[in-house]
Amino acid sequence: MHGPASYGWLLVALCAATGTYCLLRMRSHVEEQRRAAGGEALMGFGMAAMAVPAAVFTPPTWAWPLYAAVFGAAALQALWSARAGAHHLHHLVGASAMVYMAVAMAASPGRHGGHGDFGIPLLTGALLLYFTGYVLLSGVRLVPVAVAAGGGGVGWGDRPELARACRLSMGIAMVAMLLAL
Repeated sequence: MHGPASYGWLLVALCAATGTYCLLRMRSHVEEQRRAAGGEALMGFGMAAMAVPAAVFTPPTWAWPLYAAVFGAAALQALWSARAGAHHLHHLVGASAMVYMAVAMAASPGRHGGHGDFGIPLLTGALLLYFTGYVLLSGVRLVPVAVAAGGGGVGWGDRPELARACRLSMGIAMVAMLLAL
């Protein structure tokens, strides 16, 4: 990721913490929550790895096609899962955004911004609009769930307010990463 190293490290910490909590959520007794948590853990750790400041670590050239392949497979899995419920479409958009960022980084290694003098490309702008809307909507939805949560006897994997907070933090990180692209 390009930009100040402190921003990159904050994104790494946020995404790694989110990925770690999603791994804990995989211990839920509800199969759908376990499956969603696995995909979100992959997304969190992938975003953490992608956010490592370029000044500290420059991935080898083969890493970006590998990212694209892994998240392309995750996008296909989300597309397949979308047959069961439309909420999987967000995972499809997120995995597709990761593929897009990996391709953009492979196409312009070492260039800051990756967009030249032409401003923000249409797809980047569309993804920014989507994730900004997602963040705002998730924040509004999180408030009543967090207030109503009693937490009595509920396991870590079954806390809806924490799952929504993780999704919100990944949405915020996605906006930051798209802006830095």
